[in-house]
Amino acid sequence: MLNEVLDGLQIAPHKPQVFVDATFGGGGHSRGIIERMGKDSRLYGIDQDLDAYANRIDDERFTFIRSNFRYVANFMDYYGVTQADGILADLGVSFHHFDAAERGFSFRYDALLDMRMNNRQRLSAKDIVNTYAEEDLARVLYLYGEFRDSRSLAQQIVRKRSAQAIETTQQLLDSVRLRDKQDAARLFQALRIEVNDELGALRELLEASTQLLAPGGRLVILTYHSLEDRIVKNFMRSGNTEGTIEKDFYGNPLTPFKVIEKGRTASTEEVERNPRARSAKLRIAEKTASLKEQRPFH
Repeated sequence: MLNEVLDGLQIAPHKPQVFVDATFGGGGHSRGIIERMGKDSRLYGIDQDLDAYANRIDDERFTFIRSNFRYVANFMDYYGVTQADGILADLGVSFHHFDAAERGFSFRYDALLDMRMNNRQRLSAKDIVNTYAEEDLARVLYLYGEFRDSRSLAQQIVRKRSAQAIETTQQLLDSVRLRDKQDAARLFQALRIEVNDELGALRELLEASTQLLAPGGRLVILTYHSLEDRIVKNFMRSGNTEGTIEKDFYGNPLTPFKVIEKGRTASTEEVERNPRARSAKLRIAEKTASLKEQRPFH
């Protein structure tokens, strides 16, 4: 949905604007933004993965920031950016991560259990599988993999690791009884989310966008599973990740955003070209007035 994303950002080539691509990755979205934006505009691409640095764009209007996007407010302050016209986040794990066997993101390859987006951090999937208490493992599998039998799966892992450390993706798969490939995908998803604190980072990015976006600025998010999509949906509706809507004296909702796109999915043609787009949902919101500005009384 590249064109839909770029259209959603409302890039104006004839005026200076500031954009943030919070998930730079391979740089596809950023290159699209660069092509559309004006000569006096700026684009900041953020990615914590060292491999993304190799994809940086050779353009004076572009700045690459190697960091987790949860720190977007800190870096924008460092670069003197007080307001942005658009913030983009594509929350899907990149093809590179799934296809690089040595990163341990995919159950299709037998590799060391890693799953770190940032290889400078210490915690890996191997650490979680081998050191988390059984109840903590069950919590991760229930919350992030949505396994109803999370306690049983956690027991199986603990039983296996007590005999021998679980160090590879295949050893992990051999330690549990799964019904199908969907279960395997959910197991790896749960560990990946825990390793990288993906939902915590997403909440911090969304909360930062409330202050960082200029009035009329756009928040454009691509989600790929129900956990992150629920957070983004709640935030765009209410201005907070819990989805609690404040109301004024007259019962009118107080929210800093107007929802523009409520969850567009990829076209049949795009899914045929790229099957991984099947689970993508595009959500767009526009920054309106602040809550304080919306309130009729002080």
